[in-house]
Amino acid sequence: MNLAHIIDSHPGDRVAIYSRGRPTTYGALREQVAHVRGGLATAGLGRGDRIALLCSNGRYFVDLYLAALGLGAVVVPLNPASPAPEIERELRTVGATIVVVEPSAAAAWAHVDRARVPSVRTVVATEAGTVSCDLAFDDLLAGEQLPAIEVQANDLAVLIFTSGTAGAPRAAMLSHGNLLANIDQGASTDGIVAADVVYGVLPVFHIFGLNVVLGLSLARGATVVLVQRFDPFTALETIAERKVSVIPGAPPLWLAFSHFADAPADSFAGVRLALTGAAKMPEEATHHLRERYGLDLREGYGLTEASPVVTSSAGIAPKVGSVGKVLAGMEVRVVDERGDDALSGDTGEIWVKGPNVFPGYLDDPEATAKVLTADGWLRTGDIAVTDDDGYLYLVDRAKDLIIVSGFNVYPAEVEEVLLEHPDVAEVGVVGVPHPHHGEAVKAFVVLTPGAAAHEDTLIAWCSDNLARYKCPSKIVFVDELPRNVNGKLLRRSLT
Repeated sequence: MNLAHIIDSHPGDRVAIYSRGRPTTYGALREQVAHVRGGLATAGLGRGDRIALLCSNGRYFVDLYLAALGLGAVVVPLNPASPAPEIERELRTVGATIVVVEPSAAAAWAHVDRARVPSVRTVVATEAGTVSCDLAFDDLLAGEQLPAIEVQANDLAVLIFTSGTAGAPRAAMLSHGNLLANIDQGASTDGIVAADVVYGVLPVFHIFGLNVVLGLSLARGATVVLVQRFDPFTALETIAERKVSVIPGAPPLWLAFSHFADAPADSFAGVRLALTGAAKMPEEATHHLRERYGLDLREGYGLTEASPVVTSSAGIAPKVGSVGKVLAGMEVRVVDERGDDALSGDTGEIWVKGPNVFPGYLDDPEATAKVLTADGWLRTGDIAVTDDDGYLYLVDRAKDLIIVSGFNVYPAEVEEVLLEHPDVAEVGVVGVPHPHHGEAVKAFVVLTPGAAAHEDTLIAWCSDNLARYKCPSKIVFVDELPRNVNGKLLRRSLT
């Protein structure tokens, strides 16, 4: 077995990817990957070595990812927009021996102190002349073709840094077996199929972009349109031009389409599957997308440590507010504070078990022990309820819980109420210290264009819709909210 084999069986003349407007067929992709694999082997990359990719969505990433996996090496996808200190820290953490740098990361890489990352012995530039390097991508492409080697299911394939919403990011270890298992689990739904054209704007250095948008799509023989930047106008042009049929996107993407006044009502007429995840989708926006475009948004749930998808609404009747049902091939429990299975309708923490669950965090047994039980259950830290039909509904993150005078307040509940106000476009809620109540609720609000709501107005709105202890005592108006590359709100950055 080897994850790199996902491209092997598809017709050679079928388009695998579009990158910068250029199509690459599966046949051409297999040849390119085999050449790059030979080039990497000549550069000294072998089984177990770590190669870091400072690359965004494009053919360079795809070629390098599949080539390195085929050598039994470990791929470390990094955000090319990261600052130099973060890049240094992550490279030291994983012990990368080769780093590939594309032009978008050149400015940050110029400030990386190579002495602080002594494991790095080779730097590859995807485009010659853009960064000081030892090799260019074309040098790798000139390598002798090499086939993929066979590996074991528990052999490490990827080290990917978690979003760090509740603390410092850690490198999650994902094996070939983990990633392939989740691809198989995802294929069990009526999701992506060979005839699909998938809009690939979610970053491939994030787990959903890596193993669903890229991994699952290529495994199914679909076509992926790789997009490096998102804006709603050019996105609609691309969707029409490439006849896109599947759009995976985080809530900010769908909110942008929801607020795009000039978009025609038939903008998504050819889209058969619209997916969202990474954060709770506002229900009002889901209803608005359906009313305006006739688009049924299918919400799902996952996390890096589960490779990533746990639940999906694809292939089943969607319920607004639900993240769907558990994929075949894994087990899920909703566990109450006593460690028992919560009753239907009662809240509890989501626990996941299956071949898709990661073995732990790199060199961090203490953090691993906090999330993995002795018998293999992944404690996600996410709070949810189920209904009688088996649909899962996210309530919030356990670690984001606000406790006011001994009462639990879930930020997502407060956010949902504020988002129902017509003047509110985005909102983030956190707990702040309070001398009498332990914590108080504080909201950061982005207003819709032209709106002029006041703090007292929104607090009164909350008072009309929430118990008193759940209402914000302070609302701060901001131009934007801090989010990670996948659109997830970074609560720790709200102060």
